[in-house]
Amino acid sequence: MKRRKFLKTALAGSAAAALPSKFAIAQGGRNNKLLRYVPTADLSVLDPSFTTTQVSITHGYYVFDTLFGIDHTQTAKPQMAEGYTISDDGRTWDIKLREGLKFHDGEKVLGRDAAASLQRWAGRDVYGQTLAAFVDEWGAPDDRTVRIKLKSPFPLLADALGKPNGQLPVVMPERLARLDPNKPITEMVGSGPYRFLKSEFIPGGRSVYEKFQDYVPRQEKPSWASGGKVAHIERIEWSIINDPSTASAALQKGEVDWWEQVQPDLLPLLRKNADLTVTNFNPVGFFGTMRFNHLNAPFNNAAIRRAVRLGMNQEEYMSAVTGGDSSIFRTCKALFPCGTRYGDELGTAQMTGDVAAARKALKAAGYAGEKVVILNPADVPTIAPFGQVTFAYLKELGMNVEIQEMDWNTLAQRRTKTDVPEKGGWSIFHNWWLGTSLANPAISTAVRGLGAKGWAGSFTHEKIEALTAEWTVAPTEEDRLKLATAIHLEALDAVPTVVLGRFFILSAHRKGLKGLLESTSPYPWNLSWS
Repeated sequence: MKRRKFLKTALAGSAAAALPSKFAIAQGGRNNKLLRYVPTADLSVLDPSFTTTQVSITHGYYVFDTLFGIDHTQTAKPQMAEGYTISDDGRTWDIKLREGLKFHDGEKVLGRDAAASLQRWAGRDVYGQTLAAFVDEWGAPDDRTVRIKLKSPFPLLADALGKPNGQLPVVMPERLARLDPNKPITEMVGSGPYRFLKSEFIPGGRSVYEKFQDYVPRQEKPSWASGGKVAHIERIEWSIINDPSTASAALQKGEVDWWEQVQPDLLPLLRKNADLTVTNFNPVGFFGTMRFNHLNAPFNNAAIRRAVRLGMNQEEYMSAVTGGDSSIFRTCKALFPCGTRYGDELGTAQMTGDVAAARKALKAAGYAGEKVVILNPADVPTIAPFGQVTFAYLKELGMNVEIQEMDWNTLAQRRTKTDVPEKGGWSIFHNWWLGTSLANPAISTAVRGLGAKGWAGSFTHEKIEALTAEWTVAPTEEDRLKLATAIHLEALDAVPTVVLGRFFILSAHRKGLKGLLESTSPYPWNLSWS
């Protein structure tokens, strides 16, 4: 068989979290021993191939590695892979693993580990499910080769295996990958630059990571999730601090070193501190979304979803989450991110902000006073304002609405319920996505119509799925653009999700911390203390 070769190549949440580390040394004298980090939310799910929660994805990049990773041009590059070949008929991909890859338990990473990991991931992730429909076999002909046999060509396979967000296609030992895919893995035996220290894990309080000395980075410059993932810092401690004022004070006092997401009203204070740097490491931005429960009334009715969207005002949502700072938000009436390849604003006529017109459309759609329950994560200041804006808006429309405040972990569990609102179910929740998570039809969990196999809310749409399948095998970018537009229009009519706008969440860290990469996630590699 002839082949073509390619690319060879928490202080407020737990008393224990406030205890001084055995590595705690004065600023400027750390010698890369310790970094103290405040993530955006509690780490409740350790398995990054099980959930779309961003804090779990960040954790996943510490502990695991992937066969491919995207660079700053959003191009998939070999990561654990040394290179790959594709058969002339496009139906067999042989992916060669790099030399020296090891798991944190000392075992070698083998082809069968990677094959089993991909099969597990493909059963849950929306892009993975699209790929899986084309796969005949996830195999491993030898210890250093992953062989994927396809029913028909899937040109975007490397892109699927390099997806940066959502549910990550991480590589774990085969014995773990073969466990029930409907339950998250809790034993963290990874293949990445940092080991997870389970003995020091305090749910709701602290997570600790230690440099994996046997990790072999690529000999390339790092770029987003690709390239040389060199771990300079020996130990990284995550502390959950739910109160923004407490996090701000801890950062200013030098009790923590890096706060991932700064609340906008605290930015002026932190910018005045000569010891701190305020930065935007994510140039793509975040996209706020409102998700409906499509299983139960009233939002199992597309006409009611359209009526509600009609009177929504993106500027109100963006102002609420950014403190009114117009320099860090943009309106974007598109289901694919503005500024990306498919991000045309096709939804301007469907979201006018006209409340009177929305009220009239709601009546015409047949709303009969059904209860609407909004789940709102009070502990996430970059999401909680969305729920308050929606609550006020739906009251103005005359809907029977209730807002239930809770922490993010509780929300993540509640949104899996299929009960009606009167029996503990839900109607709406809000969140945000990194722009790269929504950038094309196959990867966008917010648009896909996979029903119960897709994202919370069980949006089902056979035509969107059929068009998406066409998009994945389209021969040219022109063809993909036409199909993406068709998918966009279908989704605007069906309203799986409402986009609330694009905004930027700034980060702050001690000035001695160097090497923070521009990316979509707060990656730990390349960081060092000067």
